Amino acid sequence: MKKQFKFLAFTLFLGLLITSCSSDDDNSSTPQEPLGDYENGILVSAEGGPSSVSYISNDFSTVENNIYANVNTESLGVYLQSIGFDGNQAYIISDNVNTINVVNRYTFEKETAITTGLYTPRYIGFANGKGYVSNWGSGSDAIDDFIAVIDLSTNTVESTIPVGEGPEQIVSNNGKIYVSHKGGWSFNNIITVIDTNTNLTTTITVNDVPDEMFINNSGELVVLCEGKPGWSGSETNATISKIDVTTNTVTETLNFAAGVHPSQMSSDNGEIYYQANNEVFVMSETSSSLPTASIVNLGTINTYGMAVKGDKLYVTDAKDFASLGDLNVYDLTTNTLENTFTVGVNASKIYFN
Repeated sequence: MKKQFKFLAFTLFLGLLITSCSSDDDNSSTPQEPLGDYENGILVSAEGGPSSVSYISNDFSTVENNIYANVNTESLGVYLQSIGFDGNQAYIISDNVNTINVVNRYTFEKETAITTGLYTPRYIGFANGKGYVSNWGSGSDAIDDFIAVIDLSTNTVESTIPVGEGPEQIVSNNGKIYVSHKGGWSFNNIITVIDTNTNLTTTITVNDVPDEMFINNSGELVVLCEGKPGWSGSETNATISKIDVTTNTVTETLNFAAGVHPSQMSSDNGEIYYQANNEVFVMSETSSSLPTASIVNLGTINTYGMAVKGDKLYVTDAKDFASLGDLNVYDLTTNTLENTFTVGVNASKIYFN
């Protein structure tokens, strides 16, 4: 068994997902009239099937599902992994069809598609006029993973950079690209650092299953390492680690209790938010210890994505991986649920446009 367990969960439900494409509950069965302007709002990507992108205006007064299909009258396929933004463009990555659809981020009109040089693409970051895309490669090959370097002026893959197993999320900072390696269908414990001037790589060893990352106000790379789960047979502790990006060394590690495996880390206004055991916790970027009490209990929802902006917490509920999902919005001044919006199947990532 080889690539990331979250993707495996999707695979197990694939038959149900494909069936749901033609069901009465499928929000693509009744296309909406496109708004034509998707600025000043929240975008929610849904893995599918079918894959979709939903728009909710910042004041929550307007909602449109399937905006890509509504505008372009074509499907994104079954598995939408992530969206990256650079200037006026949005890069929509569908990993099982090895495609990146490039659209105007405000109108969602398709500009082109990148269909060669990719192999199970996951996430994209940007630096020096290039796009850097993490690729898992084949599930049966532990040494074929790579970063595809895209010339954004031509939207073509100009080169590839071999990296370790299971490259995932990407952060760009001061001419460097940082790639977390969860390990695909297996597990990994490294961050790859790419010098975008030379494409030379360095690796930093962290704790097991690193995923979400961000650069904090002190210029450090903060990494959430989920740890190996109990079912792996070799469970390890989760951590939040801080890395000095000048020396590429881990300077501080905060350890979670045994058996606690957090996920969906987000940052805003000098604070770190993360989800563990369906509860949301918050801590200062400068804290040297983990919080002991949560601020929001998410109950029994199937938490699949999380983001924070201003005084709002956004959480996706994937439900049974076959039905339409929800975007739940919590007011962080009261830590209570404020709104719920129906979005796509396997609602996953949340973006602010």
